[in-house]
Amino acid sequence: MVELFGTSLTRRQVEERTGALSQFAGVRLMTLGDGLERGIRMLEFRTGSGLRFTVLVDRAMDIADCEYKGQSIGWNSPAGFRHPGLHEYEGEGGLAWARSFSGLLVTCGLDHILFMNEVPADTYVYSPRQTVKHSLHGRVGTIPARLTGYGESWDGDRCVLWAEGVVQQAAVFGEDLHLIRRIEADVGGREIRLHDRVVNHGFYKTPHMYCYHINVGHPVLDASSRYLAPVRDVVWAAHADAATYRRQGVGYRVPSAPKLDFHEQVWQHELGADAGGEVPVALVNDRLGLGFEVVTRKDQFPCQYEWQNLQAGQYAFGIEPSSNHVLGNLAARERNEMIWLMHGDEKHYDATFRVLDGRDEIAAAEARIRAIARQPDDDYPQPSGNHLRIAGRA
Repeated sequence: MVELFGTSLTRRQVEERTGALSQFAGVRLMTLGDGLERGIRMLEFRTGSGLRFTVLVDRAMDIADCEYKGQSIGWNSPAGFRHPGLHEYEGEGGLAWARSFSGLLVTCGLDHILFMNEVPADTYVYSPRQTVKHSLHGRVGTIPARLTGYGESWDGDRCVLWAEGVVQQAAVFGEDLHLIRRIEADVGGREIRLHDRVVNHGFYKTPHMYCYHINVGHPVLDASSRYLAPVRDVVWAAHADAATYRRQGVGYRVPSAPKLDFHEQVWQHELGADAGGEVPVALVNDRLGLGFEVVTRKDQFPCQYEWQNLQAGQYAFGIEPSSNHVLGNLAARERNEMIWLMHGDEKHYDATFRVLDGRDEIAAAEARIRAIARQPDDDYPQPSGNHLRIAGRA
């Protein structure tokens, strides 16, 4: 059944009430036409529940805007949704990525996810190239997708909005990795489902790393918001030395209002999973009765980071499930934790983004999370430095 406007409807009943489903919900393809965004293809999803979000086909099919009943969920940075043709991957010493950083979901990968690194080019069959220079968070987020389909699909009395595309990261003499992405949302629903496959179409062993940079903005993010996560251990914090850990007055659990001169804060947490292997994390605003929950799988994303950018004018909170520890590309190789894909090998990644509407849904999400692990009450827990070995990597 389709839940619309407080009523459960069959497919026939929905069709009796309109000449086109797009009156209530649907997926529409359009092209942006002005400024830095000019020329970007975009899919707009409307589920009919009040959930609306957009998918940037020409930016790895990442999610740009997201709102629920007129309340913004995602983050729009001052950099905007820059056309990939304007992006310089290796510009500004590898930090030019920040000039294209915006939106609810920015995908990082496919062979690098963290800070800038220079690594051996041992997987390139080209002797003049001895090293590979990686810029911040990898290449994939500014590669246009080949849109393979989108629309509405009925299965009995259930209707799913969907889109699929292929993002190819490739170089002569180097990698040929394909990200095959499918995005789904139920008509009448408040969830976004992401199903990704990364496939090595090349014929040589290729390194692979993957991360979702999920960015929540105001009003879900506010001084009254709470970060809920099944934290078993606070592993690492970028600002954890004695002189700076408490200096900004913001711990890991409760963000502040926007601040001038705020320096980003990043943690890595060791999170627990439920009996089905799922890891739920949420940012909730109790005052508004509005929250945003992210559910991933521990076997796909064994690591997770928390990012706070509470600068005035750039106010954002990041939830970052990751295939690897924050230690970086070289450390992943040294610890035998790099994912290596041979020809035809593939890795799967799944995530659910869920709007929490009202106090009851926030309380239910908090109960699910606490049933897995109770997070530290201390806003400034001392990081353990214990980066657990990632199983199944050799």
